[in-house]
Amino acid sequence: MPTKCLCILLDGLGDRTHAALDGLTPLQVAATPCLDSLAAAGANGLYHAGRLGQALPSELAHFAMFGYEHAEFPGRGPIEALGAGITPAPDEVAVLAHFCSLTVRNDGLHVRADRPPGVDDDLRRKIFTEAASFEDEGLIVRLVPTKGLFGVLLVSGGADPRFTDTNPMTDGWPVHPLEPLAEAHGDESARRTARVLGRYLRRVFRLLSALPENQEREARGLPPVNGLVTQRPGRLGAIEPFRERTGLSGCIVASGPLYLGLGRCLGMETIADDDGEDPGEDLARRIGLARAALSRHDFVHVHSKAPDEAAHAKSPSRKVAAIESLDRGLATTIGPLLDDKDLLLAVTSDHSTPSSGPLIHSGEPVPLCMVGAGLRRDQVRTFDEAAAARGSLGPVRGTEFMLLVLNALDRARLLGIRDTPHERLYWPAGSAAFRLEEDE
Repeated sequence: MPTKCLCILLDGLGDRTHAALDGLTPLQVAATPCLDSLAAAGANGLYHAGRLGQALPSELAHFAMFGYEHAEFPGRGPIEALGAGITPAPDEVAVLAHFCSLTVRNDGLHVRADRPPGVDDDLRRKIFTEAASFEDEGLIVRLVPTKGLFGVLLVSGGADPRFTDTNPMTDGWPVHPLEPLAEAHGDESARRTARVLGRYLRRVFRLLSALPENQEREARGLPPVNGLVTQRPGRLGAIEPFRERTGLSGCIVASGPLYLGLGRCLGMETIADDDGEDPGEDLARRIGLARAALSRHDFVHVHSKAPDEAAHAKSPSRKVAAIESLDRGLATTIGPLLDDKDLLLAVTSDHSTPSSGPLIHSGEPVPLCMVGAGLRRDQVRTFDEAAAARGSLGPVRGTEFMLLVLNALDRARLLGIRDTPHERLYWPAGSAAFRLEEDE
């Protein structure tokens, strides 16, 4: 049986059928001879990291894949902060934030352009400087830039992360009011945090709207960069490291701060690899980095964002092209992977991203293929959302992905055994020997 696992994650790979593709999904239309050969060589199934029909963000889907429950998740804000090299203090609340273009309608703010075009470095530096810090009611707010118009808000002084997002993530929609969550409605710390952040965001809007640079943009027909929107607050807490949870030494090879931050949060090695012009070349290069990492790790996760980004552009044809590029890149590296009898190869996605319609992500499951010695081989011959439903893995949910990995590595824990005081996903978890002499 294999002793190590390489997981290739094609983000947002699943989709819906589209009239522009003759009633098929982008994955069904794409020419994917390499992925199809893997499906024919292994065990297949459909994976959903949550519940069927539930639209998951990437962070929660990955968290489940790695063997963790939703309730343990600290929030995307602190995870992305870690990925950007920012370590929030234990008492700080971290909130995702980015600059956008806002407009006033009926005395309320609406998103004019979530991603305003043509923002040069001088304007970007100016708006970050204007919004850099704020203090009120004992809370200290500071904005740390990460990439482009994006940053992380760090709130200290007794902040509470239980408040709503302001970012509607859609042009033309109203900016949501800052309110405590229902569960914290009577908690003054949550109410104070929402109040102070609301004052800060109003101040930022007024300061940026008055900038001469934004008035010049208006005169040139460009939307001003005059607002800051926030989402997904959280606070770091104690999380069991991946190695303790699974018994496996882990590594993530990716480009985005979210995935690097998740690895750092869970104590996994992280290898940053920037995106290039060709998704297939990026994937091939990352698999090369992963093969080297397998010499020191038991589980290596390789990530590509290309299908998700194509789908967010609401272009089924662009998504087909991204998938075909990834398949070509995989084909250049697959031989040594399949020749390694000690390796379990898993190819899947984190969620479905529809390449038309209003949804950001959707709730359909995604294909999962596992190839390795000892695994059952089924009759599936193509790697797509419909064919995978006929596979021998069946429907796989949530943390079951990691359980399947451990099972394929002969590390499955017999439910109910107590070889260690701590609950573990893997076996054997206990290594100490019973002593002949009684401990003092």
